[in-house]
Amino acid sequence: MNTLPIQGAQVVSRIAGLLRLVGRSAEGMALTGLVKESGLTRPTVHRLLSSLASEGLLDHDAVSGNWVLGPEILLMGSVASARFPLEDIARPSLRRLAEATGESAFFSIRRGSETVCLLREEGSFPVRSFVLHEGVRFPLGVASAGTAIMAFLPETEQEELLVRWAEHAGAFAASHTLERVRANLAQTRLAGYSVNPGLVLEGSWGMGAAVFDASGRPAWALSLTGIEPRFKPGRQEELGSLLMAEAHRITQQLAGDKARPAR
Repeated sequence: MNTLPIQGAQVVSRIAGLLRLVGRSAEGMALTGLVKESGLTRPTVHRLLSSLASEGLLDHDAVSGNWVLGPEILLMGSVASARFPLEDIARPSLRRLAEATGESAFFSIRRGSETVCLLREEGSFPVRSFVLHEGVRFPLGVASAGTAIMAFLPETEQEELLVRWAEHAGAFAASHTLERVRANLAQTRLAGYSVNPGLVLEGSWGMGAAVFDASGRPAWALSLTGIEPRFKPGRQEELGSLLMAEAHRITQQLAGDKARPAR
């Protein structure tokens, strides 16, 4: 009997992990990919996917063969969005950034030791980077949003990630060496914004600025991505200033919402 809570928690963790993997993109993911990424056996993954599909949380696309998010997820998301009206607050900033720079603008949230892209606004410049889109997750300290957030966490929290950096960064550890990450974090704290010089994908650059919650903790980030020639040193200060101004605007709006009395 004592093992039942542990077993139940393990099932919930596995289900949550599969939902996150499927939710990485609108196209979903094939069974083989889910088995590989989750580390679970094929029968276990198939059993859990089938159970989720029976509840409407997942669908199996007959054309692509991929597993995709189901209609119940849409309904849950609609309800949750009323509690977290982040799109209403962040979307105007994304539009201003995209219009002013021509680059694609993004709004990401911190979830544990990761960042998750929530919103995207395409820029007008015809050549774009497609590394980032809604649902994409990166470890903190990887990519511009994760670097912007991690740089302003308390030093003890940063060190907890840095002492196990290879494990934390996973596949990104090779390009994001510990020495380089420490330097990026220090530079971000100094400048107020982060710069990712093509470390996730060669030629694809990004810049980010943290958005802070009512307690002053970095909880979200705005970022811009594009091709390397658009992020030359001479332009970085301009882009950084725009990012920080919009990040400050959202931070102030969020603080204002928290300060308003409930009706």
